[in-house]
Amino acid sequence: MPHAGEQVRGKFQVEDLWDDAYAQGLQDELDLLVYRSNLLGQDRRVCNWKGGNTSSKFTVRDIHGRPRRVMYVKGSGTDLATIGRSGFAGLWLDDVEPLIERDTMSDEEMVDALLQCMVHPNMPRQSIETLLHAFIPYDYVDHTHPDSVIAFCTTDAGEQLVKEAFGDEVAWVPYIRPGFTLAKQIGLLVRGNPNLKAVFMAKHGLVTWGNSAQECYRSTIEVINKAAAFIEERLAGKEPFGGPKVAPLPDARRRQLAAAVLPAIRGAVSRNKRMILHYDDSPATLEFVNSRDAKELALTGAACPDHLVHTKYVPLFVDYDPAADSLDTLERRLREGIDRYADEYKAYVETNREGGDAPVADPYPRIILIPGLGLVATGPDKGTAENAAGLFHRAIEVMRGASALGKYISMTPKEAYDVEYWPLELYKLTLAPPEKELARRVALVTGGAGGIGQATAKRLAELGAHVVVADIAHDRAGGVAEELQAKYGTGRALAVPVDVTDEAQVAAAYDEAVLTYGGVDIVVSNAGVALAKPVEETDLADWERLFSILSTGYFLVARQAARVMKRQAIGGSIVFVTSKNAMVASSGAAAYNAAKASELHLARSLAQELGPAGIRVNCVAPDAVLEGSFIWSSKWREERAAEYGIAPDELEEHYRKRTALRVNVYPQDVAEAVAFFASDRSGKTTGCTLTVDGGVQAAYMR
Repeated sequence: MPHAGEQVRGKFQVEDLWDDAYAQGLQDELDLLVYRSNLLGQDRRVCNWKGGNTSSKFTVRDIHGRPRRVMYVKGSGTDLATIGRSGFAGLWLDDVEPLIERDTMSDEEMVDALLQCMVHPNMPRQSIETLLHAFIPYDYVDHTHPDSVIAFCTTDAGEQLVKEAFGDEVAWVPYIRPGFTLAKQIGLLVRGNPNLKAVFMAKHGLVTWGNSAQECYRSTIEVINKAAAFIEERLAGKEPFGGPKVAPLPDARRRQLAAAVLPAIRGAVSRNKRMILHYDDSPATLEFVNSRDAKELALTGAACPDHLVHTKYVPLFVDYDPAADSLDTLERRLREGIDRYADEYKAYVETNREGGDAPVADPYPRIILIPGLGLVATGPDKGTAENAAGLFHRAIEVMRGASALGKYISMTPKEAYDVEYWPLELYKLTLAPPEKELARRVALVTGGAGGIGQATAKRLAELGAHVVVADIAHDRAGGVAEELQAKYGTGRALAVPVDVTDEAQVAAAYDEAVLTYGGVDIVVSNAGVALAKPVEETDLADWERLFSILSTGYFLVARQAARVMKRQAIGGSIVFVTSKNAMVASSGAAAYNAAKASELHLARSLAQELGPAGIRVNCVAPDAVLEGSFIWSSKWREERAAEYGIAPDELEEHYRKRTALRVNVYPQDVAEAVAFFASDRSGKTTGCTLTVDGGVQAAYMR
């Protein structure tokens, strides 16, 4: 999207991105609303992820051809940064505007009334703050949560400071939860004060307006930057957050500690449901968590309702000094802290629900702050966890500004509870689609760029897993990961280079998976190689190469999986892709047969050893999977064809005819068997081999 703007001057200053030429080329008022919304949403210092709302009022013709005034407002659950035309709800203004004459209106009455005002029933559910937009007597209205404005709104002397900075151009409204009462109060305030340019809502955000889309947008930017300049003047020469308390760790050491402790965190916060983690050690995060005032500020409470619903009222702050405390100490404090947080959260709900019967939500923290290491965010998927971290970044900047202006304040626990357990917020959760079978899980697939590996990675991702595509062919693995991310979303897949025979590379691959997702739940050991030679022609290098990849490699991958899974303490599933040759030998392939048999017995051994930790180990034994295979596109095809006395291109038919079902086996068939062992459908099965060979009688398990 083309745009032009001024140079940003300070940390809180934002750019004016409006492009007149681009705006004039847009089709209609709804396009202009989309453009304005996207400009506001693309800078998170202006508007939070899925937060804020925008509207435009204009005239359209109804189904009878009559001109009629309509308001289009952002639909609930959409994000201003990415919203399109279909993300807005249209309402007939002649039905909505008279609602301001009501004395009171409950949330349920408001929702029901707005549903009756909609232009079309197939439009998205309108924003909770729809009436705010309707009651303000301007055709263009923005409601945002800029860092600089929220800093004023969360300072103990906020009202006086707004007066000092803006005079009579900006009004201050004490905190009220969004709904009819707040909308009416602001609507009447703006109607009675034509010189007002904006409203600051305590502990909440900013409302601006205009007579054109451009004027409304530029009014928002002007107010933000005026607030920013006021804050930056107060910040000049001051150390933020009271200055440093904990010395920063070298990058490598910090990430080494994080990789060691993240699985323990993941396990501790996953007792209700598995969670995906996002680790953030950015400079801004480290500046905050390492500061003297970080703990007091963080535990004061959430900066505004939009932060709260994704980050909870307060984070967990872990007292830790990497210069004095051991890793064991950190892990113990984390586990104790997470347990204590859950108990305190349950008490917070019990205290504030006033005899209601609302069930307690997941009680574990969404944000964990660790001096020296950074921030850990939790969520049902990578994107949600990352966005929670992003929202806490906004809170950090709000605390930076509020501390410069005075004393940072937050909502009371009761105000926070009323937002978190607000029926309208809880209703949003019911609109989410049901989770997929492998949701909240992380799968690591070795040989992930090959035929079976690719099919497995794709099937596990289709079932909801986050997938680490591990392969010695890193470029090809990257292609698979990019394909998965394009289909299932950013953060859903990761490519890592790994030679499974290299102990350090295997450990590094797991570290990367842990730093990205917090741990691993499913490991598919699939890296492969093949060789067919008579035994007298098989030299020691041949033998050692096959055992290095197929036996030692499987051992190294499984050993590291066990280490991570045991630290998580939430179980796991390890699947070995073995072969028909693990059960029945083929002639002329002694080294391959022996190595594959080694995999099978290793799996059985691990099933017995790891079972008490809830870690299942099973095998999938395919036969003759030629499609998409790098092994079968190598000399192996010629060697096997020669062994059977046929041409290489006759192998598919040869293998089909020797099966009981008269079928060929494809990568997707193997992937489906792997998915079964990865899922809870096989939750009481371990030490098992599932053959996927079309029925090779000699390989029947017995």
